[in-house]
Amino acid sequence: MSEPELIFVIPTYRLRDVCETIEKFDETFWNSGHSPRMVVFDDSTVANQEKYYPQLEQTRTWNDLFYVGPSEKQEFVELLNKRLRDRKLEAAVRNLFRPSYGGNRNFTLIYTLGNYMVSSDDDMRPYALLEDSPESLREDEVSRGKLIKSSSGGFTHRALDILSAFGDVLGKKVGDLPDNFVKGELVVDTAMDLETNVSKGLVRENSLLLQKGKVSRNATVKMAQTFRSGTNDVDALEFVELYLDDEDQTDPDVLNDVYVLVNFRPAVTNKNWRMDCGVAGYDNRVGLPPFFPTRLRFEDYIYRLWIRQPGIAAAHVDAAQTHVKNNYMRHPLAFEVFNEEVANLLKRKIKASCTHLNDLSIEFGYEGEVTMQDSEQIIDRIQGVRDRARACAKDAKTDARRQALERFTCNLEKAFYGFEADFFQQNLSRIVDDVVNDIRSALELWPTLVEICYFRKHTHSLPQTRVRNRKKT
Repeated sequence: MSEPELIFVIPTYRLRDVCETIEKFDETFWNSGHSPRMVVFDDSTVANQEKYYPQLEQTRTWNDLFYVGPSEKQEFVELLNKRLRDRKLEAAVRNLFRPSYGGNRNFTLIYTLGNYMVSSDDDMRPYALLEDSPESLREDEVSRGKLIKSSSGGFTHRALDILSAFGDVLGKKVGDLPDNFVKGELVVDTAMDLETNVSKGLVRENSLLLQKGKVSRNATVKMAQTFRSGTNDVDALEFVELYLDDEDQTDPDVLNDVYVLVNFRPAVTNKNWRMDCGVAGYDNRVGLPPFFPTRLRFEDYIYRLWIRQPGIAAAHVDAAQTHVKNNYMRHPLAFEVFNEEVANLLKRKIKASCTHLNDLSIEFGYEGEVTMQDSEQIIDRIQGVRDRARACAKDAKTDARRQALERFTCNLEKAFYGFEADFFQQNLSRIVDDVVNDIRSALELWPTLVEICYFRKHTHSLPQTRVRNRKKT
């Protein structure tokens, strides 16, 4: 292969709205002196691709833009199946790359194999929301931030050189990192559970704290992430809490608060339970494990487990960006709460049974069983949320807010099967079993596919289209 390059990718299923993301990042890269290859990985249906691809061609960029959509993905999957020559594996291949959060990201891993990859979600922006009067961090603090009303002011939009920040760390030995990096075992979020990233309850301020630990100077940084402002890493239940606390808010899908960074500094750690793949970088020169091919929002959880191996490290780089939370084609909040509860159950089960880690995969013993206690704990927790929403509806000052809260409680009951314990347990068991089987088949097949694609890329490029957009001059 040729010398590794740094490739910028945007996995998306919202082709309609990806154009602004492309132009914002492209402009920032150009102003910072970078010219990366940019690739959009699109999970749209064929109908939506035909409808919105012309908008992609209307973008104006300094850098070359490529596209991998439904037809390119279909061609790629057919190439793999032809190379495998085993019809029994065709379903497993399609499942690994199926339209989903994890499936689309797995395309990005294969297409950037042999290189460095920086990935951004389609609702990220290459600037940070920083408080106008930054405060000094304590010795053990990596960052500090707070939720404030978006209308209150007191913060600035600041563009940062994201690619240089990733270039400083990806593939580098810890001993070769810049001197301003602090080192430790892991980073703890004061507002969230350590190992699942589940909120401990609504708080207005939080810090990321560095736990002491020795990081080997010879460990290689295999993944990294920026700090995050905007909506931060708010889980669905915390989003509900913000909605219920704001008496003036009528739309549960719109957040009137923004997360502003007070200060931050780069860090490198042995573990990373705070992995956020909103804007993240990966050393993909020799391959990485697959993302979980799931429609639930925990595709990146595998990396929190995988990074625990000796000899590799994770970094929070010296840069930050903003999440603007696009609600287009997003499930209603009540159903996001359901998906998150299922994902959190899976996180706990997989971590508790993880037995082995290697270069391209992990192994775990969980078979997908769900106990009645598992389901009852979820129901009890969410019934408490529903009861609080009902109380807020009774106290609502306006008809609009009361009606919105009533719709939310109705959707919550629908999402959780009417809170009927047996019915909920039955459906939860079915969903979890399907997800676990999908993950297992993906992990078994992945090393073979990496080997096939690694050698193919020596002589052939993978199916992709050069977007005939307008170049800036």
